[in-house]
Amino acid sequence: MKYGSIAAGEQTTLETACHILESGGNAFDAAVAAVFTSMTSEFTLTGAGGGGALMAFPYNSEPILFDFFVDTLPVGLKQLDFFPVTVDFGTSQQNFNIGKGSVAVPGNISGLLHVHKRLGLLPLKVVLEPSIITANNGTVLNKSHSYLVKILEPILTYNNYGKTIFKPKGILLKKGDRILLPGFGDFLDQLSQEGEAFFYRGSGANHIINTLGDGGLITKKALKNYQVIERKPLKSTINKYTMYTNPAPSIGGTTIAFLLQLLEKTTLENIYGPTALARAMKITSKAKKDIYINPEDETQITKLLEPQIISAYSKIFTNQENWFPDKTNTPSFGSTTHVSIIDKTGNAASVTTTNGEGCGYFIPEMGFMMNNMLGEEVLNPSGFHLWTKQQRLPTLISPTIVVGESGPELVLGSGGSNRIGSAISQVILNTLSYKMDLGSAISAPRVHLEDNILHHEVGIKIDKKAIKDKTIKIKRWDELNLFFGGVNAVTKTAAEGDPRRGGVGIVY
Repeated sequence: MKYGSIAAGEQTTLETACHILESGGNAFDAAVAAVFTSMTSEFTLTGAGGGGALMAFPYNSEPILFDFFVDTLPVGLKQLDFFPVTVDFGTSQQNFNIGKGSVAVPGNISGLLHVHKRLGLLPLKVVLEPSIITANNGTVLNKSHSYLVKILEPILTYNNYGKTIFKPKGILLKKGDRILLPGFGDFLDQLSQEGEAFFYRGSGANHIINTLGDGGLITKKALKNYQVIERKPLKSTINKYTMYTNPAPSIGGTTIAFLLQLLEKTTLENIYGPTALARAMKITSKAKKDIYINPEDETQITKLLEPQIISAYSKIFTNQENWFPDKTNTPSFGSTTHVSIIDKTGNAASVTTTNGEGCGYFIPEMGFMMNNMLGEEVLNPSGFHLWTKQQRLPTLISPTIVVGESGPELVLGSGGSNRIGSAISQVILNTLSYKMDLGSAISAPRVHLEDNILHHEVGIKIDKKAIKDKTIKIKRWDELNLFFGGVNAVTKTAAEGDPRRGGVGIVY
């Protein structure tokens, strides 16, 4: 390859990464630039008001996990602007909690600029230029993102500012229409000149407080105290490969490693196929619920990978009598996007970012909506607003790099809320265990067990006799669906975006 392998969630995002590599930037420059562009081109999935994580594997060096997910906030006696809105998926409806009280301290701006400063080659102004142009010109909605605009209409148009953007002249934007975010290009230009201080301690922070101060939890002190954390990645062995993924306090990477190790210790997968995989998901969910009982304990989830724990749950896994059914919830689709890059030098970057579904409130002076992470049920399993201090909110996002003898062999990540782990795991299994080419590995139909419903895409045959617990219900999806995540992945010779979410890839 002359420049690199890139996979992203949308064409404009991809083109930005290409431009940066062509301009002499490395994988980290390109990843940072692509994410800033995606804040316009994939507005419904990520944004300046959200958070994320980037797995960096610099050539001939040790990998680093840059954790810039959002921070929790204590409530105290404050009266919160916090309420549910109903999103209609067509086949089902779900309530999402939004409002000023759903906003956690954002990390995307600090994290992306930190990565660029640590590992990038090009000046920040050059890296941000494509995203500024995209913000000023807007982007045309494709099929996937127009669908997201449609189902998220109650959140995107909650206040008048959102209505002017997504419902001009009273008509909701649709495929082929251009999305314009007034003020966002100017915000990015100012960021290129002043850096993160503008956002976390300067006039940007003032704009955030002015919008969210009444009914929200974010304070100037909370913004000022936000820090990017460089973590040692979670390392595990898969076949002959080494997998690096997001460590604690993230729960996503640990559960992926647990699931894959569970399967590696048994032959059930070869006998029962997707049914055994679904059971492994159930045992993983049970183990997490058994062990991860205090989200404020940032290291508790790591107990999941202790040898005696894996051994104990492996025995439960092989005894197929009990599937441990749970209450049935309607799972969220997960407003998250991912970029994977390997450059010509051998640097690898895997970055996942999210804005949740958005809180419903824009920061008008800067042209973006804030996150609703404190209203996400899956991220607050014990209940809402129970956090006692500012700390990193545990996340499911899991930027991952699989390394072989010649360096990074597979760089991947996914959106999809609770399906992030199952989507990534299945692509890894398809690639490393079943030796599929990358496109087939991503496009292959997936299964996902959530509570007592076994979801599967068309093309998978479920062996009902292998499911001993008759309370498990089976839901067949008639086509590949964004419900099952959006894995964007690259190798040194292939790049594939997930068709479920309009992903794209290029090797050039």
